Amino acid sequence: MEGEEVRVVRCGGSRINNRRAVFSADAKFLICVSGDFIKVFSTSTQECIHVLQGHTALVTGIELNPKNHLQLYSCSLDGTIKLWDFMDGILIKNYLIDVQLFGFYTKIKEDHVYTIVPKNNSEASDSFQLVSIKLPKSAEHECEAKEMSVIFEDISKSPKCTAVGREGEYVATVNGLSLLVYYFNNKKCFRFSLSAASKKGGNNIFTVVKCHPNEDCIATGHKDGKIRLWRNFNHNQEYTYSTLHWHHDAVADLAFSVHGTVLFSGGVESVLVQWSISLEQKKEFLPRLGAAIEHISTSPDGSLHCTSHEDNKITIIDVGLKATGIIQGLVKATDVKTGLIFDPRSKALVLNGKPGHLQFYSLHDDKQLFNLDIVQQEFVHQSGLQYMDLVKTAFSNKGEWLATVEELQGNTDTLDVQMKLWEFNDQLQSFVLNTTISMPHEDRITSLAFQNKADSEEGHPALVTTGNDGLFKVWVLRDNSDIYKQSTVWSCDFVGSYHRNKALSCCFSEDGSLFAVGFEEVITIWETSTWDLKHTFCQPPGKIRSVCFGRFNCSKYLVASTDSGFINCWDLLTCSLAWRAQIDATVLQPDVLSENIAAFSFASGGSNLFIFSPTDPMPLYVHENVCKDHVQSSVFVPRIVPASVSLVKHSWLVKSQLYFLTESQDLLTFSTKSPEEGMEPIIKQMVSEESLPYTPFYTLFGKKQQQKQDNPTWGLGNSEKKHPAGHTAQTAAVKELLLHTPAHVLPPPSVLCKMFVNSLLIPKQNICPEPVSEEVESENADADTDSVEDFQETTESQDSFASIIPNKYAQLSKAQEKELRRIRKTDFSWVSALCENL
Repeated sequence: MEGEEVRVVRCGGSRINNRRAVFSADAKFLICVSGDFIKVFSTSTQECIHVLQGHTALVTGIELNPKNHLQLYSCSLDGTIKLWDFMDGILIKNYLIDVQLFGFYTKIKEDHVYTIVPKNNSEASDSFQLVSIKLPKSAEHECEAKEMSVIFEDISKSPKCTAVGREGEYVATVNGLSLLVYYFNNKKCFRFSLSAASKKGGNNIFTVVKCHPNEDCIATGHKDGKIRLWRNFNHNQEYTYSTLHWHHDAVADLAFSVHGTVLFSGGVESVLVQWSISLEQKKEFLPRLGAAIEHISTSPDGSLHCTSHEDNKITIIDVGLKATGIIQGLVKATDVKTGLIFDPRSKALVLNGKPGHLQFYSLHDDKQLFNLDIVQQEFVHQSGLQYMDLVKTAFSNKGEWLATVEELQGNTDTLDVQMKLWEFNDQLQSFVLNTTISMPHEDRITSLAFQNKADSEEGHPALVTTGNDGLFKVWVLRDNSDIYKQSTVWSCDFVGSYHRNKALSCCFSEDGSLFAVGFEEVITIWETSTWDLKHTFCQPPGKIRSVCFGRFNCSKYLVASTDSGFINCWDLLTCSLAWRAQIDATVLQPDVLSENIAAFSFASGGSNLFIFSPTDPMPLYVHENVCKDHVQSSVFVPRIVPASVSLVKHSWLVKSQLYFLTESQDLLTFSTKSPEEGMEPIIKQMVSEESLPYTPFYTLFGKKQQQKQDNPTWGLGNSEKKHPAGHTAQTAAVKELLLHTPAHVLPPPSVLCKMFVNSLLIPKQNICPEPVSEEVESENADADTDSVEDFQETTESQDSFASIIPNKYAQLSKAQEKELRRIRKTDFSWVSALCENL
């Protein structure tokens, strides 16, 4: 495997709501963590501008550099603190701490940062501490930072439970029922405790703490929804606090405005509450934000706010409490019942989203395309309530039909199942409900699949559903015309069973001519043209988990996995068992573009991947410990551009890319490239200068410079001929300064103005006049002499302008040539004087 190794990488879809987002100083950019990466979004367009890569584990904290707001600090579980130029996507500094870091805080006055680390540097430790780390000043790109001191012991792991106040004068932390405040100047620590429950039955456990930016005031949130504002906490006996209460459940996060006049709070109500500090009972609301609020952030200039939500979404809000934009990530459902499905029309990954919704997620752009409301009911966030949720879904092979199954969820013994058929509308560019079928089976639906149709075949595909009632049903699209309009609906065309055994899984062959159904421990083969039972395959004890047909040259094989820990392969031509392998495959996924089949199994504390072909029981590729969790679902996604691999055992990566979802809702994939190569930031996607379109700057600098190199004597007077490289070097310097230097490090425009204007002026011509007689010649002779001089200058310059000026403009009349010569000799030195005054 030298030179090429298959890696398990995060392909996107990571949580962007894991930590508080950070605004840039001018509020034009929003920075948030995303798994191992850091993403920079535009607040106006909500598009991803940069992806900062370098951490090898989960990023747990980000903060702007208080001494340079164009730089960003980040910390990670990989034990490093990194300093970034987030505007250009450049890693400036890498500090090695060698301790897992769970939170990050900065201080303006000193070169110290604060972070949350596990006690005794143990991953299994349940105790955490707040430490101060001194970042050394070194010219090296990578350096060690080992000088640290402990500030607090036994603090909360959550970064929201610690805050720095008054630009680093003190730090506050909450844990359980205690509030601790530590002053750095006098090294004093104050502790304040609350009772477990108030007289009115409230829960006083702390959930979040935030410090006022200018005053000695601390805001804390509690489990019972109360907010307390603490003052005079530098005196143990004289401290006071006032109480604000609106939330009916725990306060998730708090944030002060830039000047501290307003306090924001949020929780499970999906409402952003704005409290006035001077008038504590005055509050304003921004309701219906769509999901529970987890984090709140404000911009340094106070123009924008943002809320991070439980459904992996960030909402950008202006000062008028109006939502101006949404950055939607992959919604992490508690249980992805539908599994991973590929939409052949939109090329998107489809899975459960918000309750009752299907989300269409672009793997290429790493963003959600849209949500499809399947249940069409309002979801109420309250435990114990019954609600309808999506459990099964399937696309036809062309993507024109979508089938969904929803069931009643909650603590109920009542069975309520609905199946819906959706047709894609080209005009609306969305799916439109065509048919709703209530209780299609007498029990729960276990699987559903559309019949494969070739591109040349006409008509609509059939849909088959299997259920625990021991039946499989064939649904077809029929004409339901009436006297008012033409319409079509789906209806049941055939019902099949096998000894009333439960139908657990089903699959169509590649051409759609055969259909396989797993009835507990027996697989039945049906012919789709007549729906006649053709053959049955029996096997050793074990229920069928999944079944699939081979494709292309392996279309004569049928593969099935069982809960007894075996994969069986039958030859359909001989109706015999071809081979059998002892693999406890929990997921069996065929590739639609090749003969390969992927099988995931769990053993020895990790999941393993096996890639095999039905023709050979020996696997083509084996990857052990792809993840620590069980794999819930997987899908092969066709590649836009085929991948290039050098080893035969990696050939399964050429046409398709395998994605899989773990129990912890991590979306992972396989790649022969490193994460840095596979997901390069925009700043590195540079093309050669020659392939760029011509711009006005290129016309001013590029062509002019190129022509001077081709004809060094063009446009140079006597003074410049003495120093032929002077003007060329000056123009090159101006070009380098203006076009290739970052804007935020350029000098003021008044300094650049003189240099820029001088580079645009045409050098003054000093051509020696020819000797003439002392006698006064006639007016005609003078005119002839002027014409000769004009002709010489025009001829000399036309060759240089030939590639710029079209032929129809190159020929000038004598009057125009004379006027051009007069303008050329005009003195423009007054422009330079004007620039100096600027």
